[in-house]
Amino acid sequence: MIDFSAISTLVIEANPNMRTQLRNMLAMGGISKVQLAVAAGAAVRKLRETKFDLILCEYHLGEGQDGQHLLEDLRHNAIIPLETAFIMVTGERQYERVVSAAELAPNDYVLKPFTADSLLARIERTLEKRDAFLPTYRFIALGDNPGAIQATIDGEASHPLYTIDFLRLRAELHIAAGQVDESQAIYTRILEMRVVPWARLGLAKTLYMQKRYSDAEDILQDLVDENETYIDAYDWLAKTQEAAGELEGARDILNRASQRSPHRIHRLRRLGLLALELGDVDAAERTLGEVVRKNKYSDFRDPEDHVRLVQAQLAADKTGDAEATIRDLERSMTGVAKTRLCSALSNALYHTKQGNADKAQAALQDAVAASPAEGLGLSSGIRRTLAKACFDQQMEEAGTEVVLDLMRNAPDQHEAQANRNLMERAGKSHLTAALEKRIHAEVKDLVAAGAEKAQSGDFDGAVAEMMNAVRKMPGNTHVLFNAALALLRHIENCGWNDRFAAQARQLMERVRRQDPTNPRLPALTEFMHGLLVKYGIKPQKD
Repeated sequence: MIDFSAISTLVIEANPNMRTQLRNMLAMGGISKVQLAVAAGAAVRKLRETKFDLILCEYHLGEGQDGQHLLEDLRHNAIIPLETAFIMVTGERQYERVVSAAELAPNDYVLKPFTADSLLARIERTLEKRDAFLPTYRFIALGDNPGAIQATIDGEASHPLYTIDFLRLRAELHIAAGQVDESQAIYTRILEMRVVPWARLGLAKTLYMQKRYSDAEDILQDLVDENETYIDAYDWLAKTQEAAGELEGARDILNRASQRSPHRIHRLRRLGLLALELGDVDAAERTLGEVVRKNKYSDFRDPEDHVRLVQAQLAADKTGDAEATIRDLERSMTGVAKTRLCSALSNALYHTKQGNADKAQAALQDAVAASPAEGLGLSSGIRRTLAKACFDQQMEEAGTEVVLDLMRNAPDQHEAQANRNLMERAGKSHLTAALEKRIHAEVKDLVAAGAEKAQSGDFDGAVAEMMNAVRKMPGNTHVLFNAALALLRHIENCGWNDRFAAQARQLMERVRRQDPTNPRLPALTEFMHGLLVKYGIKPQKD
């Protein structure tokens, strides 16, 4: 039985009468550790400060955001841990649409109208299931992927009721460890037991990761044909088509997905960027304008969206609208990371369009000056826009430095090719080979310096060298991998170090995100697991 008196709960509800009603219902079951949030922004601030066992969230939140949008923001930005249960409160008329469109599903739903007994019963069921998965979640939080995989095996044996759920999580963990074949085998096993759409989607993801785009596309196309509201399948189909170079097809799929689930900012942004890339400036302006409007109330708004909207407006010869967008960026994004750089770049694009070279160059110099402080979180697409703007204004040295930074941090061949294309369009393809050779030598020297320190027994020096390399090349997968390796070797030879272990986990996660099929990832994952076992480091229990 769940001890309700120990359960900390956040209720997110805009209606004051409903907030009071929910709090009273929770109190009837003994849930007294309750905090309230009246809007998404207030909820995010509370969740950054405090960990809750349970979130009870109304679907309709106002301010241009709904509960599903909030959940996806919280999960994507790691604001809440896996062990926090999220229950959505929604009306029955909304339920089918909400469930079918959910890319990141809540743990459960409560349908209005409901009684205190039915609410408490739903909460108890949700928390019982969460408790079955707690050992796995804690291994994941520790960074012990093999331990988490074993915990799913143990959990499946102890809780056969959740067999399918444990298999699903295990498949995702194998993908995180770079073990695509193992994940593919589990999805195949699930499909032999039961034909479920998410297992077919998972199988398609493994094919995508193996660059078998045609095979993945066949599965994904069948999924969207069979279930027109399966939004996650649309997104993966578009991603697969884009990877295969089928940009028009990808845009069509994203359009269809956005019609069915119009609030997902990431999808709208991708749709606007595709329109811009394909030269459909009217569609780009319309879609990117929607992104800026929808993100107005989000704690996760990004100044880059304004830059892209300015690009679309200038391409459509709407200089007045572009000027207004720049003013909005400077007024509404004060204090947000990247704002100075994005504002300067937007002004440079505007003045270039107006034919004012002096003002454009001055703005670009400001953008380049802001880059060391604000450039870390800048997307590669915006960096390429900055480089192109520099080349357009004959600022050769500044443009080349931006391209060098892009090359240093290119996570894969797709990004490397995009950088080559930039140089070709700028008429500087003759420099590409020399720049790439320079970057290769830089990476080789940085990694060699760290390895030399480790070989001589200077493990502190090896860590210092490699973390300095990460600061120089924060997006370079090879550097990230070797920095994680240096940290783990320090632990192996000098004893357990919580800070170094946490840094190694973060670096490994960045490698996974950038290069999930990296052939060296499984060995690094096992190395980390071996150190955890060696030093007896186990998940903490509350």
